[in-house]
Amino acid sequence: MDDRDLVKVVAEVIGADRTADDCAIIPFGDEVLVLTTDMLHETTDFPAGMTDYERGWMAAAVTLSDVASMGAAPVALVLAAGLDRPERLRGITTGANDCCTTYGCRLAGGDVDAHDECTLVSTGLGRVAADRVVRRTGAVPGDVVGVVGACGCAQAGLDGSPDHWKALVMPRPRVREGQALGEGGATAMMDISDGLALSLHDLAAASGVGIEVAMPAVPLPEGVKEPAASRYALYGGGDFGLLFTCPAECWPLEGVDSVIIGRVVAGEGVRLDGRPLPARGYAHRWDGNDNGDVGPADS
Repeated sequence: MDDRDLVKVVAEVIGADRTADDCAIIPFGDEVLVLTTDMLHETTDFPAGMTDYERGWMAAAVTLSDVASMGAAPVALVLAAGLDRPERLRGITTGANDCCTTYGCRLAGGDVDAHDECTLVSTGLGRVAADRVVRRTGAVPGDVVGVVGACGCAQAGLDGSPDHWKALVMPRPRVREGQALGEGGATAMMDISDGLALSLHDLAAASGVGIEVAMPAVPLPEGVKEPAASRYALYGGGDFGLLFTCPAECWPLEGVDSVIIGRVVAGEGVRLDGRPLPARGYAHRWDGNDNGDVGPADS
């Protein structure tokens, strides 16, 4: 069992529409508010060698990435820190605050308590015009499929590439690009936190369509040799780029560095170069009595 199986349990209680996207959507006059929360743990989410500053930055960044995936502008973030050692709080808070400031958001407060391991829970709020919010459910056959950012860089950093270490520990949420895509006609969007392959399957299922992808078009982590580069790009988690669909005539968008990797088709599932693409990537798993995590790439 993994976290996607548990989302189905939540959907049975509150409805599938409320669990279909990276953020909850709350109508607010002519706008909508988007609300999201993330939980990061020392043993499963923070690689050895990270500083507390980088842990705080990452906690804010992963939440701002969810806000960006809806085409929204971030407004505020609150951070709850479960600390094994109280002296870690300053570095974590400074990192989170700097990330928020960088992307036009305010760290508005939070909570602190004692915990056996460092655990950070970040909750973010964004806003967007009601006719500009982008969900996962709007892709239609004929749309092109694009990505913002190279894929697999974080996994390369985890596996020892010094050139990609910062991509792993200080991810850069695509806030400006998400808003530009929403304004420019994107029909569906999500962030690529769990890996490209798994994200493609999630988006295809949410929209009730099929997706065809060409591997030569997928942006690979620079400086990584094959076959690792393609494996990282498809199945490595932690990049926090954006996956989107839009009508062909809407691309390219000025100021958005993106590439087209495929197209939306009728049907279901995802095919890579004509063959079924496995739905593998980053996931939290529960096997027997073990409450665990498979790591940034389940590949």
